[in-house]
Amino acid sequence: MDKMLKKSQAAMEFLMTYGWAILVVLVAIGALAYFGVLSPDRFLPQKCQLPAGIACTDFKLNAGANQLTVVLRNGLGFDTTSVGVYATGCTASTGNTLTNGQQASYALTCTAGTLTSGSKYSGDVNVTYTNADTGLSHRSQGSITGRAE
Repeated sequence: MDKMLKKSQAAMEFLMTYGWAILVVLVAIGALAYFGVLSPDRFLPQKCQLPAGIACTDFKLNAGANQLTVVLRNGLGFDTTSVGVYATGCTASTGNTLTNGQQASYALTCTAGTLTSGSKYSGDVNVTYTNADTGLSHRSQGSITGRAE
């Protein structure tokens, strides 16, 4: 019986030692998360995604001018007319035509407070266009995520 108690005590000491070590690690991770060291917003990637055909090649979030500038490239295989760009919290920007393979810049004015320097912006972007050959209207929906400069 004495041998069984020694084994039980050794097992309990083993579990307690590892239990305290795990608890210390969890408290350290909790403290780092609480103080914002592990905040995923600090490592926010800049991305602009649209479905195939209309490509978002670049964008800029200008807090000083309260403006979102989006550069689009037409890869649809046909010319487009009545191109319109809409983004969350910003007014629409429209252009006349975007021929196949052409790239154009669209400046959207955002409402006051939407873009502040260093702040995160994450919103939907919608591109509307009309096929120049058929006259049919289309809409592509994507997203923009980044930091205002």
